[in-house]
Amino acid sequence: MTIKQPFSSQIEKSDEIDLGKLFGSLIDAKWLIVISTAISLVGGVAFALISTPIYKADALIQIEEKSSGGISSMLGDMGEVFSKESSSTTEVEIIKSRMILGDTVDKFNLTTIVSPGYFPIIGKGIARLRGDNNSIQIDRFQVPEKYNNDKHSIRTLSESTGVYALVRDDVIVSEGRVGELLVVDGGYKIFVSELHAREGFDFYVDTISRFEAIEKLKGFLSVFEQGKKTGILKLSYEGEDSKKVEEILNSVVQNYFLQNVKRNSAEAENSLVFLQGHLPGVKNKLTEYEDVLNNFRQENESIDLGLEAQSTLKVMVGLEAQLNDLTFKESEISQRFTKDHPAYKSLLDKRETLLKEKERLNKQVQKLPKTQREVLRMTRDVEVNQQIYIQLLNKVQELSIIKAGTIGNVRILDYAQIYTKPVKPKKLIIVLMASVIGFMLSVIYVLIRVTLHKGVESPEQIEQIGLAVYAAVPKSDLQMELTNRFKSKRRLSEGTQALLAESNPADLSIEALRGLRTSLHFAMLEAKNNILMISGPAPGIGKSFISTNFAAVAAKTGQKVLLIDADMRKGYLQQSFGLKWDNGLSDLLSNKCEFSQSIKSTPVKNLEVITRGQVPPNPSELLMHPRFAELIEWASKEYDLVIVDTPPVLAVTDPSIVGAFAGTTLMVARFGQNTIKEIEIARNRFEQSGIEVKGVIFNAIEKKASSSYGYGYYNYAYSSDKK
Repeated sequence: MTIKQPFSSQIEKSDEIDLGKLFGSLIDAKWLIVISTAISLVGGVAFALISTPIYKADALIQIEEKSSGGISSMLGDMGEVFSKESSSTTEVEIIKSRMILGDTVDKFNLTTIVSPGYFPIIGKGIARLRGDNNSIQIDRFQVPEKYNNDKHSIRTLSESTGVYALVRDDVIVSEGRVGELLVVDGGYKIFVSELHAREGFDFYVDTISRFEAIEKLKGFLSVFEQGKKTGILKLSYEGEDSKKVEEILNSVVQNYFLQNVKRNSAEAENSLVFLQGHLPGVKNKLTEYEDVLNNFRQENESIDLGLEAQSTLKVMVGLEAQLNDLTFKESEISQRFTKDHPAYKSLLDKRETLLKEKERLNKQVQKLPKTQREVLRMTRDVEVNQQIYIQLLNKVQELSIIKAGTIGNVRILDYAQIYTKPVKPKKLIIVLMASVIGFMLSVIYVLIRVTLHKGVESPEQIEQIGLAVYAAVPKSDLQMELTNRFKSKRRLSEGTQALLAESNPADLSIEALRGLRTSLHFAMLEAKNNILMISGPAPGIGKSFISTNFAAVAAKTGQKVLLIDADMRKGYLQQSFGLKWDNGLSDLLSNKCEFSQSIKSTPVKNLEVITRGQVPPNPSELLMHPRFAELIEWASKEYDLVIVDTPPVLAVTDPSIVGAFAGTTLMVARFGQNTIKEIEIARNRFEQSGIEVKGVIFNAIEKKASSSYGYGYYNYAYSSDKK
């Protein structure tokens, strides 16, 4: 027997994590973990097999640097502002725009969604494994607006002839033929170009808006730059139909290429229109200036300019040419930027510098004779306008050539190519991930269960609250079989006993009860009587098992033992001995029978039993009847040991009543089920009634890796060999 420790109502709590216990718990739950992992593995294999293969195609596009020409070349030094390359991010967004993807949606009629009529989730995968190849191609599916929310399907009537039926809400609307436009009164227009399916097979058809189709296409389209600042974009697209995936991606690539060419051609066209609009005015002004100069020379008899005047004229003409050039640049740059833009400010600063230089030259010209000044001014006007006119003519010719030969700055390096094998699902990864997830979930479940579970798993935990552990009873597999028979309500026939102490006296549990018999012999020497009450905190902890088998063990020593079933609500001690419950304790206390009539003999020598009797409406009041005190007094004299089995103390008050007559009180606690808090509250409940609990019988101990307490010393047992 364990030495009783000083009472302490406070249990020391530790925040430390017992890794050994957690690891042991995983070992104890090894079969749960193995089964969970195996189920997840099988599920992963099944999912990998029935999942629809997803194919992928990719293409490469190069964004080249724009060639000099058009407005950029015309702007000269400022051309760098306009020849700046668009970033790859910009081009990616252009490719994903509705302008590009919309044409592909229209071309492949992606607003029509077709799904084969397979069983949900797994039907498509099973059909693929069986080799069923049901497919349809619908190029046009127009539904009247009033039927948009109805369920439509195309049902195969004959695959060989290509005849199908349009079905709305399981009602055939009309019949059509593959390759022919089906027009139905009310607004239906359907064109099926291909149909391969067995007779009676349905294809469910639904329509979405063009915007939704574009967004859906965008979701499966991936565009990114390969490498950093390479200007090479990689496009990839995924889908179930490998042929259609390749065609859709090629369409997107081609649409982007064509819009790029069109955009560059439009730039040259806009520049050409601008220049052609200014050309007639410049020509008229040139003619006017030439006429004025010729008339002046004729009137003044062909005055020639001196060397100084000719040098000044050359500089002034150059300045005027630059100023006119800046005028053209400003007209173009004003369409792109505000005056606060750095490029616009640079242009204005350059103009200001040229105007100052022009003003300086004008002051220098004022020093020349009047006639030479006039000739200089007129000659300057003629030469400046002549240069402008020639420049414009050259640009018009240049832009005409650019417009005719525009090829864009996009080059298709690789057209769409489908991958040989599906990219999804990755079967090996799925199987491995499923196994890992199953393993992890089972481990997490076990750890959470261990963390939340506060059941007692060692006698030391009980001793910490000041209660001695009188016996540690291992769990008996044979007793569990008998208990399951009781729970399944397959009652034993009369006269058939189910007592472990009789059916298997060498069981480890019975050996532990023999130790309890020895411990109690000395503990009861100081007790006021030979009445032993066995109770517990809660039901289902094995009180009846302890009571019946301990009574049998005590009786085999020659002691005359009486076992009383004081649980008049749910007692079933009679089942262990193959007896009936009538003429029991409740009948005795109700004066329906005498002491001698209520006592029943058992197959165990020296052991007699008082069963619970008929279930009364007031068990607690019956126990407080004087006849119960008389029974206890009489039994104490007639028997060497009286064992009273009572209901749980936390459920009813019966144990507190019975305990007042008992000289010794023991509580039963079940391994892994009762908590320390339960045991302490039960002990306090008895103490409030003036009953001292001698100790605890620790029942149904299991040998677990998570528990530091085992019962290896019980391995010594009787040998079945006889010599």
